[in-house]
Amino acid sequence: MIRYTSDKQLSLAEFDWPFQTALDENNRWVKLSQVVPWEELAESYYQAFTSQRGRPTKDARLVIGAVIIKHKLCLSDRETVAQIQENPYLQYFVGLPGYQMEPPFAPSLFVEIRKRMGATLFDDFHAAVVERIEKGPSGSKKWKDKANPADNDKAAEKAASTPEQMSGDELSALPESEEPTEPEAASEETEAPERQGKLILDATVAPQAIRYPTDLSLLNEARELTEKIIDHLYPYTDLKAKPRTYRQKARKAYLAIAKQKRPAAKVRRKGIKQQLQYLRRNLKHIEGLLEHWPQGQPIPLPRWLLYRYWVIQHLYAQQWDMYRNRCHRCDDRIVSISQPYVRPIVRGKLDKPVEFGAKLSVSLNDEGIACVDEIRWDAFHEGQDLVSQVEAYKARHGDYPAVVLADPAYGSRANRRYLKQHGIRFGGKPLGRPKKETDENRDALKKEKAQRQADYRQRIPIEGKFGQGKKGYGLGYIEAKRADTSVAWINSIFLVMNLMVLLRIFFALDKFILTGRLWRLPGDKGLLWSQVSQALCWFRYSSSAGCRSAFDY
Repeated sequence: MIRYTSDKQLSLAEFDWPFQTALDENNRWVKLSQVVPWEELAESYYQAFTSQRGRPTKDARLVIGAVIIKHKLCLSDRETVAQIQENPYLQYFVGLPGYQMEPPFAPSLFVEIRKRMGATLFDDFHAAVVERIEKGPSGSKKWKDKANPADNDKAAEKAASTPEQMSGDELSALPESEEPTEPEAASEETEAPERQGKLILDATVAPQAIRYPTDLSLLNEARELTEKIIDHLYPYTDLKAKPRTYRQKARKAYLAIAKQKRPAAKVRRKGIKQQLQYLRRNLKHIEGLLEHWPQGQPIPLPRWLLYRYWVIQHLYAQQWDMYRNRCHRCDDRIVSISQPYVRPIVRGKLDKPVEFGAKLSVSLNDEGIACVDEIRWDAFHEGQDLVSQVEAYKARHGDYPAVVLADPAYGSRANRRYLKQHGIRFGGKPLGRPKKETDENRDALKKEKAQRQADYRQRIPIEGKFGQGKKGYGLGYIEAKRADTSVAWINSIFLVMNLMVLLRIFFALDKFILTGRLWRLPGDKGLLWSQVSQALCWFRYSSSAGCRSAFDY
């Protein structure tokens, strides 16, 4: 039997509207809003504004919340505003007092927001997230002690055990053979502070959303833009005939090579020479047209087209030098006319030997919080950033890490010397020739080898963090059109991933520890701490290995 009801029989007024009831407290956006440190983020965001002049700004929670929604759901600027307009949970998340039908702001405001969000602002954001983890849901730093059995055991050993400091119940609970001893005299020499925590370092590239650059395609695009410039300038002159550009012949010559699957090297070189000649002719025509405007008088060109004209001149000079010298390398090579700051980064990978985008130096701590320490558009050696990254870790956590885990690129002699001076172990292979194995050092060498293998395995989470960002949050395809907005785009993705870690910790691990499930057997400490350690290991793995199931808790 077929039962069909026409859509025309239901009007909008007859549609069942379920929002008379309260919102669901277990909704994913409601949970996320409870763990985000809104006050600290707003304080950092308002530092760039003044209260004495200018138009009133949008609320900081509205702006920051919209950025989080955009990168959490991988939406465009227009779609993000539309989703906030239609979803009451998203409106609650961004701090609106009630449901409203109007959009919260224009989508073009996202561009201005990204311009304001510099690297210093995101450093404050990451520091606020780290402080939120340290304080915990109750606002006290004692909550982490319950989840760290090693620290509790050390504290118990250091605790005083004199009869005066013990209560009557504690004295009666001691065995008869065990008597409280007097505390030993404190040694005059103070021991060096014990390092805690680990710092994982690595670098990656955030590819920019540009067409794969080839010399032929770049020259063809430059030629077409110069033809548009000639079309714009000619009507403002008193010339009787438009300069000849041979655009149809140039287009056919380009397509004849571009349509070939694997053109030969001689064919490509011939096509590049043709496009260079057409481009040189067009640039000379433009110089002749610009003579009609005296120096200091504005040129009747759109700003975007004038900007590309400046870039095309540098592009032509680079391509002509490479063609004349029969090479394919030059300094500060332009691979995109609209984004000339993008540089080719040689990575040496099998599927992507060269990537086009910004190179990042990223550090990862124990809780899975990833911080972008350096973003540069030119290729650089990531090992030179180790010192600054370790100092940044100390600024965030108050102390140096116990171990630094990184690939061999970070293990230079200068870096190892710096880590040794600060009592930090480098988790990598030692320099020099391997030691000769003997009967005396065989066990020690096996332990060192096992330690190195364990260190290499502990570096896996940062690779998972890169995969999480590129596959799940759009880190592998940055769609911003400016250098500063691209940097803000990248930092926003890492901020969202850190908030997901914060959500997992508060709504899973903290709930697991504080609901009382661990205290049903108070006498069995081994079972108690084994459960806590298993929970810690699982949530740290899920926070850094690319899992995206945080909203399930």
